[in-house]
Amino acid sequence: MGEIRTILAVALGLLLICGKPAAAKVPADPLQSPVWKAIGETFFGDDPVRFDPRVRVMMPQIAENQRSFPVSVDARGILGVKRILIVADLNPIPLAVDYELADAAPYLTTNIKLDQRTPVRGAVQLEDGSWLVGGAWVDAAGGGCSMPPLSRARGDWSQHLGEIRGGAWRTSSGARVRLVMRHPMDTGFVANIPTYHIESLLLTDADGAKFGRIAIEASVAEDPEITVIVGSSRSTRLVVTGRDTNGIEYDAIVPVSESRNEVTSK
Repeated sequence: MGEIRTILAVALGLLLICGKPAAAKVPADPLQSPVWKAIGETFFGDDPVRFDPRVRVMMPQIAENQRSFPVSVDARGILGVKRILIVADLNPIPLAVDYELADAAPYLTTNIKLDQRTPVRGAVQLEDGSWLVGGAWVDAAGGGCSMPPLSRARGDWSQHLGEIRGGAWRTSSGARVRLVMRHPMDTGFVANIPTYHIESLLLTDADGAKFGRIAIEASVAEDPEITVIVGSSRSTRLVVTGRDTNGIEYDAIVPVSESRNEVTSK
């Protein structure tokens, strides 16, 4: 009995010294990424993390164009998703997109840059704060983050800066919205070209009801393409407002129709 009291006293003393339980640890990585521990600690902190095949990350296995690589994250089979991240572990800018959902389905498609062979992951955060992660290795020739944008090589980037093409059409799970924005999305890794990129997009209906907010990093491809599925509003117009790192603001109104449509705005 005395031994038990001693063990309990030691345990209580340790608890008082530590103040709180140890932080949650990131789980072992099935992809065996050399930087997974740092990725997990950076983006998930102390939140619980587990790998889940229901986080469907759809993309080619080989990057034919490392400047613009398509990635889709589909977590529509999971309830309570409030946030989506797209991360490429070995990119110099690992995070590509951070999507905070409001009235929207947990689905996101975009194009990112790839600087080398790397795991590409989708991570979704649930209402309880925990994270579910999926992904795979992608083979890439490299250099996607350190090549100058094609529009700078052509010299026409400033003439089309901020143009937004968009379309929205209703589906059984909400209005599917596709946006294409003209922007060089400079990473800062090209000589004499500083970092310059779109940093945020807000999607609302015509009455101001929020669908979601998307934070965008320079690792997203030049002329970003974004596809999302927004929710229950029966509004016939989608309002897009954005801002880049130079403080320039962008906006567009996209009609929502019963079939595919496209408009252009600047």
